[in-house]
Amino acid sequence: MSRTKKGFDLYTLFFIAPAFILFTLFIIVPTVSSVYYSLTSWDGVSPNIKFVGLANFKEIFTSARFGNALKNTIILTVFITLLENIFALGLALAVDHVRWGKNFFRSAFYVPVLISGIVSGFIWKIMYNYNFGTFNAVLKGLGMQDLRQDWLGNTAIVLFMVGIVLIWKGVGYYMIIYLASLQSVSQDLIEAAQIDGASPWQRFKAITIPMISGAFTINFTLSLINGLKVFDQINVMTDGGPGFTTETLVYLLYKVGFNEGRQGFGTAVGLMLLFIIIVLNTVQQKFLRGREVQM
Repeated sequence: MSRTKKGFDLYTLFFIAPAFILFTLFIIVPTVSSVYYSLTSWDGVSPNIKFVGLANFKEIFTSARFGNALKNTIILTVFITLLENIFALGLALAVDHVRWGKNFFRSAFYVPVLISGIVSGFIWKIMYNYNFGTFNAVLKGLGMQDLRQDWLGNTAIVLFMVGIVLIWKGVGYYMIIYLASLQSVSQDLIEAAQIDGASPWQRFKAITIPMISGAFTINFTLSLINGLKVFDQINVMTDGGPGFTTETLVYLLYKVGFNEGRQGFGTAVGLMLLFIIIVLNTVQQKFLRGREVQM
């Protein structure tokens, strides 16, 4: 038996070792290195690395630019997390009740997910263009020229216009998760509640929502994380502008780390972003689990 156990351990080690080595090289080592570089003033190129201690983190907490990027990130994340899940659930309910062409609608709503962030950013940048964009062309055709504007140049709305692109691209993905979860809702319970005189809203609130609570947890977690690490669309559509209006934490990390040659500070921003993601995800998980218990 001991020989069998030893052979099993060696057999398991043989298959686990490659994955463990890759995980160590691409996850553990970079993470540890990031902690070290965040304590330096390294420019990302020079072999000379100057240790500066917590100076980068001190600058983060006193930097108006970091505060602005944090504010933009939170606003954008809350905006897309709420609307993505509202629209995704609405589409899932609509597709679930479609009698004909269900697979067609499911595929059609999922198509934007397959488009890369760079491509979707270019498409919507053209649509937002003041001179020949789709939005202003439609407004002009409807005789509402006064509403035409530079959608990506107006500092009051540009962050939300980027958010619309992110919602359009991601809603199909979350719809599929909600749709799969809706398939598990017991029709016997729905019919029994209907016979008892429960309204559609009462059936949805008392039966459907509790039975798809797992999908809520998954989708809110994914949309929260995706909102915090938005980069592609901002890079293509606004480059963080006008000014710093759409500069998020990830884009700030990119700008200071690669464009301004401040890898040390950029790495510190990355670690702060990781900490924020962990904290927000933990709070969200506790909130959603609390809601599940109440249901």
